[in-house]
Amino acid sequence: MKGAGGSSGGIGHFFIGLVMMCGGFYMLLNAISVTSNFGMGSRLYHFSALGGFSVTSGTVMIPFIFGVGLIFYNSKNILGWVLSIGSLAALLFGVISSVRFSMRTMSSFDLIVILVLAVGGLGLFLRSLKTLDARYS
Repeated sequence: MKGAGGSSGGIGHFFIGLVMMCGGFYMLLNAISVTSNFGMGSRLYHFSALGGFSVTSGTVMIPFIFGVGLIFYNSKNILGWVLSIGSLAALLFGVISSVRFSMRTMSSFDLIVILVLAVGGLGLFLRSLKTLDARYS
């Protein structure tokens, strides 16, 4: 009889590892808090090499406005499309780069339980996909 993934690794290891891994990674991701400092007047990019030049959220919208105007004037104008798409990409990158991840305060026991569940479950899950020798089963 074939086990998980068509190997002889064992269905039991597969499901126990899957449950442990899902529980551990759920608890790990639940312990991470996500915040953002993006808002009115915040800096998206800061170039210290250029003497402290920074691009704010309002500054990114200026080329976007010109690009949209050029597109409405002539929809085949490549410069308008480049300005519009480039400005939107810069704005999206700025929002994503302003996101901060931090772990909530927890005891060392909580962290050890989370890591043992996540990494131990991953190990059991991967072990179930490997073909086992008859002498070790």
